[in-house]
Amino acid sequence: MTYYYPFGEELRPVVQKDRRPKKVFVLGVYASAVHARWIMDNKIICQALAVASEPRIFWDGNREEAIEIISRIKIPKELGTLEPAGAHLNGPSAKTLDEHILAPLGFTRKDAWLCDLLPETRLNTSQIKVLKEKYEPRIKQYGLNAVTIPNRPTVFCDKKRSEEILAELEESQAELLVLLGDIPIKQFLNRVTDVNYNSLSEYADLYGYGSKTQVIINGKNITVLPFAHPRQIGGLGAYSKKWNQLHSIWENK
Repeated sequence: MTYYYPFGEELRPVVQKDRRPKKVFVLGVYASAVHARWIMDNKIICQALAVASEPRIFWDGNREEAIEIISRIKIPKELGTLEPAGAHLNGPSAKTLDEHILAPLGFTRKDAWLCDLLPETRLNTSQIKVLKEKYEPRIKQYGLNAVTIPNRPTVFCDKKRSEEILAELEESQAELLVLLGDIPIKQFLNRVTDVNYNSLSEYADLYGYGSKTQVIINGKNITVLPFAHPRQIGGLGAYSKKWNQLHSIWENK
């Protein structure tokens, strides 16, 4: 099934493009999107409207790329214009990954195979709210497309998706598996191997935050290193001071 963003862009999966062997495999939750600021009659209708899929996985929000992507989107002139959202609203998780996870481990993007449990974006509560209040009332009058992207689910990874991720992990040849937050632990790691923890809190209590452990996945020894979600690490939006501080301590070491 094809899903559509506001103003007509098709949703597409965002996956690892460089398939050469890597040193580290990073598993996140779900893909983000390119966000635009919607302006009409010199007023901001929305600061960050998801309007297109990211050009690559864990996109860093490059402004020139954002301008190029957003410029392709056709919007009725009566509805104003779209421009790239603020720098802190496009690609903040990617910047956190690069600067506060990969760099302290001695890696760059070239060393990393990036993956999400769900390789497509989904609508969060704030996106749903702005669509209902600002976009949907204008659909009929201006002949706009309906937004069909599903809402954020609770289950991001089923058995079939776990098998797909396992195939990517094997293809990557990485011996270090970095997990971002609770959900990759619960919905992937617990499905593919036996561990005695079900959350980052339980892991940290057992082994210490930022400590590596060994697991066997498909008969291969893999080093596992769970971290907090980039939102917590980077202090993005509503975040946990606990995980932010624990990661800062680890990073400073």
